[in-house]
Amino acid sequence: MLELFVTEIEPDSDKIYITAGLAATMQGLGYYTTVYKPVQTGAVENNGYLQSPDLVFVKLIDTYIQTYFSYLLKSKSTPFVAAAEENLLIDKELILRDYESIMKSYECIITDGTSGINTPFAPNFSEKDFIKELNLPVVFIIKPTASAVTSTLMTINHAQIEGLNIRGVIINDYKEQDCPAEVKTMPNLIETYTDTCVLGRFNHVDNIQNVNPNDLIANILSGIDIEKVFNVTIAKLHG
Repeated sequence: MLELFVTEIEPDSDKIYITAGLAATMQGLGYYTTVYKPVQTGAVENNGYLQSPDLVFVKLIDTYIQTYFSYLLKSKSTPFVAAAEENLLIDKELILRDYESIMKSYECIITDGTSGINTPFAPNFSEKDFIKELNLPVVFIIKPTASAVTSTLMTINHAQIEGLNIRGVIINDYKEQDCPAEVKTMPNLIETYTDTCVLGRFNHVDNIQNVNPNDLIANILSGIDIEKVFNVTIAKLHG
């Protein structure tokens, strides 16, 4: 069983773009893959039904990937606040049961997080608690901005102190032209000041919603070391 938890360090990292790309790539390489999102905030209504916009995007990239969630919340607030606004309390045991039930049917399960490892789900239950409970390997998605450098180093070091199993970092939305010096040196800074490796770099895409799935998979394979992401040797990549 291949497991991965994808999270971000700063908002608006377009994390779901990488999650969907990783899932579609693994599915295309022959691994029966699913994407699980424990809590979706900012759920949208469509024809009288609430939908997870993140999971809808995954299905847009590959309709054959099965997706699951435990909570759909309309508010865009943090999960704890969004649940309270609907008179709900997120149940840790329900989320853990859902995960363990889902994973039994798949070869690869990618869990898509919310707004970072310290995001509160419920009293005494945050995103990092979920990760630690299941000992999931974590990949951080970051956008290469000057403001992200310090927060990235702080978050990774905090995660290491917490004992999280950090697989590495993927830099998303990289723009080669007019790139500030802080951004150009970000991979070196991450690997110098933390015990974490940069698993790849994904170039800027003008319109994510209109991306061609085949192009997304090709970019994942060319820009990201997917074997390191999942800590597995994939025979199809060496044939």
